[in-house]
Amino acid sequence: MPINNKSRINNVITWLHLWLGLVSGIIVVIVSVTGCLFAFQVEITNLVHKKELFITPPAIGTAPLPMHTLMKKAAVALGPGHAPDYITTYRNPRRAWEFMDYQSGDQTAITFPATIKSYQSVFLNPYTGAVTGKLNYKHNFFFVVKYIHWSLYLNTKYGQPIVGWGTLIFVISLITGFIMWIPKRWNKVERDKSLTVRWKANWKRLNYDLHNVLGFYTVLIALVLGLTGMIYAFQWFSRAVYASATLSSAPAPEPSFVSDTAATASPYPEDRAYSATVAAYPVASRYGIVWPATASSPLAVTAYRGKEVYYDATTEYYDRYSGKKLGMTSFADENAGEKIIAMNYDIHVGAIGGLAGKIIAFIVSLIAASLPVTGFMVWLGKKKKAPASVAAPRGRRKTRAVA
Repeated sequence: MPINNKSRINNVITWLHLWLGLVSGIIVVIVSVTGCLFAFQVEITNLVHKKELFITPPAIGTAPLPMHTLMKKAAVALGPGHAPDYITTYRNPRRAWEFMDYQSGDQTAITFPATIKSYQSVFLNPYTGAVTGKLNYKHNFFFVVKYIHWSLYLNTKYGQPIVGWGTLIFVISLITGFIMWIPKRWNKVERDKSLTVRWKANWKRLNYDLHNVLGFYTVLIALVLGLTGMIYAFQWFSRAVYASATLSSAPAPEPSFVSDTAATASPYPEDRAYSATVAAYPVASRYGIVWPATASSPLAVTAYRGKEVYYDATTEYYDRYSGKKLGMTSFADENAGEKIIAMNYDIHVGAIGGLAGKIIAFIVSLIAASLPVTGFMVWLGKKKKAPASVAAPRGRRKTRAVA
């Protein structure tokens, strides 16, 4: 009886692995390939757009122009009806500063680009105010790659559930595949079969090893990439991760900071807010300024300590009229659940591990893209395989069929 039960469980696992893999295969290939392409987005962008993103460093001791002056120049460069609402500045004197204009479009549109009215940046030399270049992200290669990965280039509300469920199915396939990989006997012969790709074998055996062995070596990282993707796709999964980390059913409420609309406006509060943040966090690698979206919204300035990562940051909030500091939030002060959610993007793209992390994410994503293909080939080979024996006509001796 136990043997039958074990065999039945194995059959269920095999069935799940096969059919879930076939159902999600196309989505997994698309998401994994775009993940590969996006892995070195920063490095490639810095190389391709070197003219726009980098400047000749100024003489030692030269200070950047006031923020309000740079914002006015950026608004002129962006054109009528556009103004910078997100600004990125850098400690590195060789970097141009980015002034981004983002405006939402038709949120009922089918495709993702149609949901965005404007998504462009102008880059300025912060020491002279000269425009070094302008990029329209809606026509950028990595924009296309990112949002195919995000939602198959569809409106988020349409495409992301498809990607999310495809990723969930992929996670289940990884788990069932690992169970199927476990050798029946832990002797040297079985271990070698399970851990070694036989490159000189026939193509069927080689294809099987590429699916079975490479799948094993990448299963843990692939699970991390899949699970971090699911945090974006499903609110229920994000809440479950938070609850697991904090043993709490609900996240703590976000702190609310409000600008005093009745306050007397001071000249150039953005200068005061930016200078105060830089003075408070002088070793930050870059700073992000979010311009208030409404009359009562605060002016937010974030100091990022990591070169590329986003999680290790402190945000200070200021009254948009007076420039008075209202409060702050910091990664260091967050609980375990908040820290995991904050680190999610940097884990997902591999940036948390620096260049080595990106290389690992690239390789694992590439192998993940191959798994549905090699798995389909394994299944197709079994479908085409002739039966082990055929029934002989009555009165004749049965003969073994040739496989």
